[in-house]
Amino acid sequence: MRLKSFHAKTMSEAMKAVRQALGDDAIIVATREEEGGGVRVTAAVEEDDQYAPSAPRVIPKPAEPEVDVGELVADALHRHGVPAALAEQLIDAAAGLDTEDATLALGAALDALFNFHPLPDGTARGPARPLVFVGPPGGGKTLTIAKLAARAVFKKRSVAVVTTDTVRAGGVEQLSGFMRLLKIKLHRVDDPEALGGALDMSRGVDLVLVDTAGRNPFDDQEMADLRALLAAGEVEPVLVLPAGIDAVEAAETGLAFRKLGVKRMLVTRLDIARRLGSLLFAAHRARLAFCDGSIAPKVAEGLTSLNPVALARLMMPGQEKAAPKAAKSKVAAAAHAMSSPSSRTLP
Repeated sequence: MRLKSFHAKTMSEAMKAVRQALGDDAIIVATREEEGGGVRVTAAVEEDDQYAPSAPRVIPKPAEPEVDVGELVADALHRHGVPAALAEQLIDAAAGLDTEDATLALGAALDALFNFHPLPDGTARGPARPLVFVGPPGGGKTLTIAKLAARAVFKKRSVAVVTTDTVRAGGVEQLSGFMRLLKIKLHRVDDPEALGGALDMSRGVDLVLVDTAGRNPFDDQEMADLRALLAAGEVEPVLVLPAGIDAVEAAETGLAFRKLGVKRMLVTRLDIARRLGSLLFAAHRARLAFCDGSIAPKVAEGLTSLNPVALARLMMPGQEKAAPKAAKSKVAAAAHAMSSPSSRTLP
């Protein structure tokens, strides 16, 4: 117990001094009047560390919460509606990368399970095979062709555009309007023989793009007609599939077009879709490579080549976290590899 005496003119002043020095828990042991005037109060208090002299208090910085990369990846896959079996494979693949950046971990997992092979833009040496864009109705094939044509024109490459979509009301007019702005002649054909002739006329052009009418992937006759169209020349069919549809339906659609020789899938509506699990499921089930993605409705922009990290960023916006210094070089090397235009080959 600690004792201390206080002298003051009045009892009130003495008690105030006691409280200020020893706190409200002080006990008054004795009081007396001094001969020269005033009062003396002796008070006691239990010894406590709060009254002992100490160094200035240093408030420690709060520790950074540990980043559970696996949990972040799992949460993103669940949010995007990725089927359980595929999500489990991606989580296992993500666990193998030593990084605290969940986006990079997901990108590594996507790179391990999927193929990425962007479409040519006409800059490669020699003309590429004509690209024929196929898919269900309303997927965005016509707008995609306009974007690809604009991208090639801006790079000063020669472009030829052919449409076989002569049945849909306004189909030819829509594409024709785009081509007029780009000063590209639009070739209109009605059957496989006419398509073959248009392709022959376009030999030597840097980039040849062919639009087709939307086909019901579950209608045997429509798919047979499309198969005959694709046999008109040495072409590559590319599936155009919108994001945000049912995962099982997307997978079945991918499988139906895979039977026609499709190996690449171009994704549209990435600017409005909030769940991309259907695209992963379709690509996985049908063994399709991701090529490009449409992220805006404008013809002059909004088409980008997809790679594992780009797709991971679409699935995990705002989740990037700087990697630890010790792992910077390793993480940077992995990011560079996954950010290349074509990190894997076609299946």
